[in-house]
Amino acid sequence: MGSFATWFRYIIHKVQYSVSLSWKNYKIGEITDKQVNENVFKNVFQGKLTYLHYSKGEEMAPTVSSHGGTLLVRRLPTVDPKTVFVGDVVALKDPQNPDNSIVRRLAAVEGEEMLSTDEKEEPFFLEKDQCWVISDNESLSPKVADACDSRIFGPVPMSNILGRVIYCLRSSVDHGPIINSDVAMQKDSPVLAMELDVDEMARNPRT
Repeated sequence: MGSFATWFRYIIHKVQYSVSLSWKNYKIGEITDKQVNENVFKNVFQGKLTYLHYSKGEEMAPTVSSHGGTLLVRRLPTVDPKTVFVGDVVALKDPQNPDNSIVRRLAAVEGEEMLSTDEKEEPFFLEKDQCWVISDNESLSPKVADACDSRIFGPVPMSNILGRVIYCLRSSVDHGPIINSDVAMQKDSPVLAMELDVDEMARNPRT
């Protein structure tokens, strides 16, 4: 259990998340106006701000071991440049297979100019609600699709982002917080303090 200040910040995050999620569900017709308050209270007192995700592959090494790792992901009901930041490691829908999710690092957001090392390729700006994600493993070559990131599939909608990765369990003796942007790490610190359960992560099915 964290300090009172940590607990207080955590509750504020839960309320903000619950209100945002309930309003989002109301706008798309999943709940009625009479159910909004009920959903807010239910999410505050029963819901969690994180979920577990198992990731495997070379793309995010050494942040995530190529042999696989269980990740603690902070849920983000709305995603925009005010909630996710360049430098964050995010879980997102795979642009090449939307039924799956992948983990990549956010490299650029809407309005930023993208330049290529190939002089034949023209620079371009990311449009509204677009982002650019890359792999951490610098040894992988995008030329043969090893990296499987925006250098292969291009910009992706920010709505594809499912959450921000805040902790990685690589093994029982190798685990720790993910290095994200300074702003994100400050925002996520109370969530990490209140919801991190390494034992639960170790029990997570590795599929």
